[in-house]
Amino acid sequence: MCLILWALSGHPRYRLILAANRDEFYQRPTSAAAYGSEGRGVLGGLDLQAGGTWLALGRNGRLAALTNYRDPETARPDALSRGHLVKDFVRGTAPPAAYLETVHNRRAAYNDFNLIVADGEQMWYLGSREQRPRPVAPGIHGLSNHLLDTPWPKVTEGKAALAAATAGDEVAPDALLALLTCRRQPEDHQLPDTGVGLAWERILSPRFIVTPSYGTRSSSVLLVSRQGRATFCEWTFAPGVDPPAVTGRRCFKMALEKSGRVTNLDHGGKSS
Repeated sequence: MCLILWALSGHPRYRLILAANRDEFYQRPTSAAAYGSEGRGVLGGLDLQAGGTWLALGRNGRLAALTNYRDPETARPDALSRGHLVKDFVRGTAPPAAYLETVHNRRAAYNDFNLIVADGEQMWYLGSREQRPRPVAPGIHGLSNHLLDTPWPKVTEGKAALAAATAGDEVAPDALLALLTCRRQPEDHQLPDTGVGLAWERILSPRFIVTPSYGTRSSSVLLVSRQGRATFCEWTFAPGVDPPAVTGRRCFKMALEKSGRVTNLDHGGKSS
């Protein structure tokens, strides 16, 4: 994923509200969100090329999400797939802090990344460029292809949009998905310099990205109520189309249980 926005613990109805875009090359084979894509009782998409995933929700409310850290000079083609870091957490039992400490100790096997993990009680963050994992404080956060809450325009504007969309008691998944489709282009002086050149900094700066070969493939929203009921919605998009054209809509609901069981309220999701 290339943009994750979330509100942790601050809403009266939801302990977690998350909205995220996955940006990837259009030719990379992918399965849309489904139950069991990463193991029994796990909901998420699947990267069919490397076998991992970018966002997944598992039993007991175990959640993990990943973004790349943009630095073309350090990328290695032989590195391990970062998507397995998500899969391994949601399928495992280690507490968030302990899991990220293990990942930190072997981070050199991967290209640079950012990883958030949560177990329904606490959330932790690890950036491969940081010294140690750290807990995520309650509040509104954003993560793109640098570090947690780095004030890139898509992050700061996205956090403000998320705050506005979650200001009331009711939170509409479609409104959160819609805010992820923003194509606003920041001014050049607002752009970071990540080593890809000004033309690509411009292309990659909106929340929703479109190029002939690379762009936002899907948008996802997760709402977890204080009673442990989760709603997971996903939009998928036609490649290279501006303005964004939705080709598929899926929405799943399930009750998360501390016993480790997951009760599916909507087994197949809804698609169009």
